[in-house]
Amino acid sequence: MNLSHEVLELKQQGNRFFSLKNYEEAISCYNKALLKNDKVTTIYTNRALCYLKLELWDRVIRDCKLALEIDKKITKAHFFMGQALSELERYNDAIVAYTLAIESAKSQKQHFGDDLHMAMRKTKKKKLKKEEEKRLAEEIELQTLLNKLLIEDLEKKKSQVLNPNEDEVVEMDNGISELENQYAKHIETLNSMFTQLDDRRKQRDVPDYLCGKISFEILKEPVITPSGVTYERYRILSLSLSQLINQRRWNSWPCS
Repeated sequence: MNLSHEVLELKQQGNRFFSLKNYEEAISCYNKALLKNDKVTTIYTNRALCYLKLELWDRVIRDCKLALEIDKKITKAHFFMGQALSELERYNDAIVAYTLAIESAKSQKQHFGDDLHMAMRKTKKKKLKKEEEKRLAEEIELQTLLNKLLIEDLEKKKSQVLNPNEDEVVEMDNGISELENQYAKHIETLNSMFTQLDDRRKQRDVPDYLCGKISFEILKEPVITPSGVTYERYRILSLSLSQLINQRRWNSWPCS
């Protein structure tokens, strides 16, 4: 798209402010440029990047959507939106955005190193961690409830054993003692089961270097490249050399 001299100047001025980390002034320039021409996708993604730096996640998403309404194949828009969605803990939506970014880059033969895949891995890891924390909280809640129910049941049975007849005091004391010992074993067994469950959870944690950088699954036949990155053997053979050696970083890029 051919830009007018005024729009181009405002865009370039915004880029200069961005390079100086003066994101508010950069946004101001982009705002003025968009008032004169609201069809320039790079201005939307540039402003979205400023909002990313300012951690204004909703505004990032808004600008990325505006850019994608004009052109659905803007890799940066999908990528920036994925980052913002991940920060908002909307992990499923973020994964969709990253997937679209990867597909967009692939269809246009754009090579961005490991940035897109790394962002996907981090988000999937955050998602799994959140799900694990939720399961753990539910298990703790269940364990607490079951302990409470056992104690309540013990107290109920103890009250049934109690008898005002003084001739049965000794027998009553023995009955209560047996109940307390019985329920103490029940509680110990219950808590032991939850401890074993927690141990199994710890054992299934997979280190990052055994998680595929392409498929994001656990590696069955890991291969370590000279740069120290681990891939699945059959997948690494399907990649072009340029895809493996290109390690440019998105977040350090200047604006478009």
